[in-house]
Order: sequence, then C-alpha cells, then structure tokens
Amino acid sequence: MKTNSPHQTDLTARPTTPASSQSRGIFVTTQWTQVLATRGDSPEARQALSDLCAAYYTPVSVMIRRAVPSEEVARDLTQEFFARLLSRAGLGQVDQERGRFRFFVLGAVKHFLADVHDEQCCLKRGGGRVLLSLDTGTDSSPGVEVADTTTPSPDLEFDREWAVTLLARALDRLGREQTEAGKGEQFPALKPWLTGDKQEVSLAVLAAEVGMSEGALRVALHRLRKRFRELVRAEIAGTVGDSAHVREEMSYLLEVLSRG
Repeated sequence: MKTNSPHQTDLTARPTTPASSQSRGIFVTTQWTQVLATRGDSPEARQALSDLCAAYYTPVSVMIRRAVPSEEVARDLTQEFFARLLSRAGLGQVDQERGRFRFFVLGAVKHFLADVHDEQCCLKRGGGRVLLSLDTGTDSSPGVEVADTTTPSPDLEFDREWAVTLLARALDRLGREQTEAGKGEQFPALKPWLTGDKQEVSLAVLAAEVGMSEGALRVALHRLRKRFRELVRAEIAGTVGDSAHVREEMSYLLEVLSRG
C-alpha cells in the first residue's frame, strides 16, 4: 500500500465527533487495556490478547525470519514465540508505562530471539554453527545483527509490517461492512481509491463501470474514506493503553509507510 497518492485517505484527519466523546467510546473496552488491567487473568483479557497476537503474526514472523537461517525454522520459532506470549508467564514483561502493544511485542520478540540464541549457544558449545547471530545490544533491548546494511533495520521492518497489516485489517472490515450493506460487488473496484494504489482508469470510467453517476461516486468514495479512517483508528485504539496515543500511532503509521 502506498501513502503518497493524491487521492490517498488522510488517516491523520481529525474525527468529526468530539474528541472526548470518541475517546470514551473507544477506551471503555479496548483489547490492550483489558490485558493491562488484569495481566490476562480473566477469560476476556486472554481472548483480547489472543486477538491482538493474531494481528501481529506477520510482523513477528518477518522479524524472526531476518535472524534465522531458514523459512521453516522461522515459522516454528514464530509459533513458539506466540505460544510463550499467550502463556501467563509471557505477560510478565508488560510495562504499563509503555502503554502500546506494538512496543510490548517488539521488545518481547527481541528477548525471545536473545533467549533462543543463548539456548543454541549452550547446545552447541565447543563448536558448530549457532542458530542466531545477535549483536551485543543492551540487557533490555538486544539487537539483531543485520549483514546487509542497505536493507531496513529489523525494528523498522517490524513496524512497516505492523502498519501494512493494520491497514489491511481495517480494509477487510470495511469490505465486510459493504457486503453486509449489499454493496459488496462494487467494493473491489473502489478499494484501490482508498489505499492510494495507482489508478488505471479515470473517475468517470470507474463511475460507468460500477453503474453510478460521477457525482454519486465521489460521495460514495468520500464516505468510504471517512469510514476507513474510523476503522484504522479503531484498530489502533485496541493496541494502546491511552487515548492520547492514538493520534501519535496514526502519524507514525503513515511515516513508516512513507519510508518504503
């Protein structure tokens, strides 16, 4: 997904509803605040954590793949990482002051890779190839060694995958809503105009293809873009512990995507 198209949705635009009202509505039952409140001891919090992890599978797998010698090993380690994270012990790393699930997962996967590296060193002490190659980093945030300095850093690659996955989830939700409203047949043709993908046809041609006047199509696209922004905000809101972080994460999402 690109973010520099002239018809790209302005995801950082302010909502039309009052901020205080919107914040109350979003943050009564957000996923991450549920987990933070009880450290996952309640069934609802455990389900919330599971749902959050499902959205982070691809970012985590990409980061782990950068550190291991094969796709198969990376897949196994990704599954192991989430198994550990979803265990009660995995929540011991939660820092309420950080307040964002993205930070928590990124730190957790770094610790996981460092632990795997240590385990492999113990198994192969005295010779042989270790599974991972980590630099010294710090005790709290070990870094993954990147051989090719022209490629993005693991942290940036993780954040890019997070941004792409989050937008895709919001777009999928919008598609389901359109289908439920009886507009599912039109949505595939309109979707590229929401994501900033290069357009092969003009607005007038698109209007004819979907059986609408050009004016009606403009109104429909405006409404879809507005709803898309709302869904992106909702996705982000579920991953932060404070309503003040939502706008910051929206801005960072666009910044990360623009670096690609």
